[in-house]
Amino acid sequence: MEKDQLIEQLFAVGAHFGYAPSRRQPSMARFIYGAKGGTELFDLEKTAACLEDALAYVKKLASERKTILFVGGKAEARGAVKRTAERLNLPFVASRWIGGTLTNFSEIKRRLGRLTDLTTMRETGELAKFTKRERLLIDRDIVDLEAMFGGLKGMTKLPDALMIVDSRAEEGAAKEAKLFNIPVIALMNSDCDRSLVTYPIPANDASLQSIAFVLDAIAQTYLDNLGPLAPAPTPAEVHEAKA
Repeated sequence: MEKDQLIEQLFAVGAHFGYAPSRRQPSMARFIYGAKGGTELFDLEKTAACLEDALAYVKKLASERKTILFVGGKAEARGAVKRTAERLNLPFVASRWIGGTLTNFSEIKRRLGRLTDLTTMRETGELAKFTKRERLLIDRDIVDLEAMFGGLKGMTKLPDALMIVDSRAEEGAAKEAKLFNIPVIALMNSDCDRSLVTYPIPANDASLQSIAFVLDAIAQTYLDNLGPLAPAPTPAEVHEAKA
């Protein structure tokens, strides 16, 4: 896509709107073009360049079939984050970030295992052997686990990258990723801290249209550049991995 066309599309979805100057995080000053009516405006030439850099990185991730964890728990982002991740069959957190999701991943895997076990028992009818009260408690447990960790099902290791909508609202996720040197791509408004993000996309992170545009661009880039599936391990390799 040509730069001018990308800038026009960003303008059309309102990506240029920031917040009031009083809310600006100092590290975001380089991306601001000016202000109008008490609202700062992003320099969309810089936004477009940043988005292109982020998409180039997504292209590399896709070619190697790397895992991107999508994160966005605020109301404006939840639906788009969930839809995008499910479209790509990738993990997501579209609710409150649970502290320790990355730094205590062994515990998260244990909880995911319990969710899988309980769900399987319910689907196969194994719960029939429990009392009515026990089944009720198990159903509640499944609901709670699904709400907290449902988007992470199938994630067996730390992700290769995070895609965050609003790195200020999801500061906990960004900081945990930084501890593990996991690259962070983020759609970030003028109140966000640039130092927590590897690939910033400075733009309106409070607009449904702006969020959807950026996530759609990332999703399409990932799909268009998916590398071949890795061959299934041989029995000898499986045995060696268990040893």
